[in-house]
Amino acid sequence: MKVILRADIDRLGKLGEVVKVAPGYARNYLIPKNLAYPTSGGNLKRIEFEKRRATQQVAREVEEARKLAKKMKDLSLTFQVKAGEEEKLYGSVNSADISEEAAKQGFEIDRRKILLEEPIKQLGVYTIQVRLHPEVNAELKVWVVKE
Repeated sequence: MKVILRADIDRLGKLGEVVKVAPGYARNYLIPKNLAYPTSGGNLKRIEFEKRRATQQVAREVEEARKLAKKMKDLSLTFQVKAGEEEKLYGSVNSADISEEAAKQGFEIDRRKILLEEPIKQLGVYTIQVRLHPEVNAELKVWVVKE
């Protein structure tokens, strides 16, 4: 049975592709979960419209992410923490702390989008990457100073 995919599906195809699948797979999984349409002229037109709309939505999201990245360019977060000798912290500064501090300054950043390989455990200045969109990354400065 041939179906038109409404979403990208691993090992099957991408949005808008016409693929051949087993009839049971189409009837019992793809079509009920709105992942595919049966192949027909009307559905081909419908999927073209959905592809255009999805492309416009992605373009809007990328533009919003770029605007936010420009605003975040000047963002600098300062953490005053207790530190021992040799500038080692008693605790650490992690992505949740960075997200929380950014929220205090008006930037809502999901902690999972902060690309921090490991928690910060030393005093210093760090440049942290934030993935706002798969195509857009932003940088922010994190200052870790002694209390």
